[in-house]
Amino acid sequence: MKFFVDTADIAEIKACHDMGLVDGVTTNPSIIAKSGRKIKEVIAEICSFVEGPVSAEVTALDYDGMIREGNELRAIAKNIAVKVPLTPAGLKACRTFREKDTMVNVTLCFSANQALLAAKSGATFISPFIGRLDDIGLPGMDLISEIRTIYDNYGFDTNILSASMRTVNHIKEAALLGADYVTAPPATLKALYAHPLTDKGLEAFLADWKKSGQSI
Repeated sequence: MKFFVDTADIAEIKACHDMGLVDGVTTNPSIIAKSGRKIKEVIAEICSFVEGPVSAEVTALDYDGMIREGNELRAIAKNIAVKVPLTPAGLKACRTFREKDTMVNVTLCFSANQALLAAKSGATFISPFIGRLDDIGLPGMDLISEIRTIYDNYGFDTNILSASMRTVNHIKEAALLGADYVTAPPATLKALYAHPLTDKGLEAFLADWKKSGQSI
């Protein structure tokens, strides 16, 4: 499984990158707004050191507007994945960008039917929002399982990018179900290595080493 970090915070991306946790980056209008920076500026900086896909989202709702904005975004760097919403205009834009050999991340997916349409449109990534389904009492992970089955049944090469990952258990379950990628905030990715028994074991090892009087 590959990990995308879901943020526009350069320091956080670099910290995760140094630990080997970054295969790419996802952003959205909310994340960019929180950064307080211009979208082209922050995306260009991310692409300057992240080699994997970097998702940059259009804000237009109509097809022509999506194409115009998407062309602006994909001109920033070769590893840009233009992010479009799962709407009729978004699917049409997805097909257009894929014909230009541009990666496309189709976002805001909440059903297997939507995921099927995205794959038919040639999406590079489909982003099912697991946490938001859980928020309204629906089993989000069931969606990952359904999409995996459909894509495998028909040989679609669209990558399942599990999004809205709220917990480390979300990431574990997505991996068990065969999601190709997950995207999560830096804090969630960093929490993957945390375990009380690891801390306890390290404390015991260091205490015993101190008693030995040795040094390396």
